[in-house]
Amino acid sequence: MATIEHAGKTFEVDEDGFLAKGMEEWCQEWVDYVKNLEGISELTDEHWKVINSLQEYYKKNGIAPMVRILSKTTGYPLKRIYELFPSGPGKGACKMAGLPKPTGCV
Repeated sequence: MATIEHAGKTFEVDEDGFLAKGMEEWCQEWVDYVKNLEGISELTDEHWKVINSLQEYYKKNGIAPMVRILSKTTGYPLKRIYELFPSGPGKGACKMAGLPKPTGCV
């Protein structure tokens, strides 16, 4: 596994750059790291609503929600989620939330 250092913390990541230990290792420094990768200048309440929804769903179900479920739980259309996370709900939002890389259509 590869490691990434950011803001004084070291993170173990898989081959796709997702946290190897998932939410167990998730912290603000990780969020800041992914935010920079995504080209997001500032996280808004909308970003946090998506992140929190992803984490809650994952804790209950052990997988990331499908896109339509994420849209329904946040109230945001898919277009808005892509505006918030330019690389998409699977790559950007799930990575920022500390979830493992989704296997299906998230």
